[in-house]
Amino acid sequence: MLIFAQISFPLSMSNWSPWLASTANAVLYSPDTKVPRTGELALRRAIPANANMKAIQESLEDISYLLRIPQRKPYGTMEGDVKKAIKIATEEQESILGSIPKEFKEKGSMLYASLLDGKGGLQNLIEFIKEKDPDKVSLGLSLSLDTVAELELLQAPGLSFLLPEQYLKYPRLTGRGTVEFTIERGDGSTFFPTAGGEPKSLATVQVVIDGYSAPLTAGNFAKLVLDGGYDGVRLKCTNQAILSDNEPERYGYSVPLEVMPSGQFEPLYKTTLSVQDGELPVLPLSVYGAIAMAHSVDSDEYSSPSQFFFYLYDKRNAGLGGLSFDEGQFSVFGYTTAGREVLSQIKTGDLIRSAKLVQGQDRLILPDAN
Repeated sequence: MLIFAQISFPLSMSNWSPWLASTANAVLYSPDTKVPRTGELALRRAIPANANMKAIQESLEDISYLLRIPQRKPYGTMEGDVKKAIKIATEEQESILGSIPKEFKEKGSMLYASLLDGKGGLQNLIEFIKEKDPDKVSLGLSLSLDTVAELELLQAPGLSFLLPEQYLKYPRLTGRGTVEFTIERGDGSTFFPTAGGEPKSLATVQVVIDGYSAPLTAGNFAKLVLDGGYDGVRLKCTNQAILSDNEPERYGYSVPLEVMPSGQFEPLYKTTLSVQDGELPVLPLSVYGAIAMAHSVDSDEYSSPSQFFFYLYDKRNAGLGGLSFDEGQFSVFGYTTAGREVLSQIKTGDLIRSAKLVQGQDRLILPDAN
């Protein structure tokens, strides 16, 4: 099994232990383990927001798991979760809105009113639950959680921790950014849209990069994008990854491995996580379309300065709890949020026509600017 995994996904597996499968860890075996399985969920959980907003978010996210129950769905429990969220939102309104910076207060108040009583808000969600229509509940829940995420982003204008002094020489992203890749076929063929439409020679993939959990990794990546470092770079594919085929050695530096453990308030540097001991990252690799940096050619304690990869998660090749064998071993710094269907069509030899930082440049701090 290990040989198959190494051949099909030739990323470093030096930290994987053959005794991992024999480790009885309740966190990984439990069906209640709530590891984010989508980029949107992982990104939402990574926002360092007001504790009351996080309590509202957690109450609503419980409904997502209840909706997965195949037959008799516990609508009563779902209604209780929404009522709990409404109670927190009503009683803690002053505290929640008070944590939003002055310049965003007006927008925050409008979003808050929408969350409580607006179309797609919590009151609407209760009505959908009472109708026992899972499709409506799913849609209403998605709208409510989108509003929660918008509010949380207003509450998080920067990093919630201080970077170690030795890392202040690196570019850093103090929030979120959005990068748009334009992918071109290397052989002149076309990409096929999954929802109909005409085949095209170019395809767009959009990723959200997260400086809240990986400020150095996301910052270094954002600067390279701004500098045109990925324009014209070829891509190469393995069974579970799409890697940029560029030359990291020409940059002359490495970025420390950066992983934010779940439940912690700052990242670990040059340290991997022990998944078999229950350590899980805030930004998991085990999500289709996760974007991470490859390891440095010199040491697994550092990331490559430039070579990144899209991870094509497949639970058939996963380990305990549906987690990748490489979970917690790489600096994950974002997720594909648009164009996921394109990833499966990319072939070795295709190239990045362009990469643009379309959002988040105002959150990028460059050392020369200090």
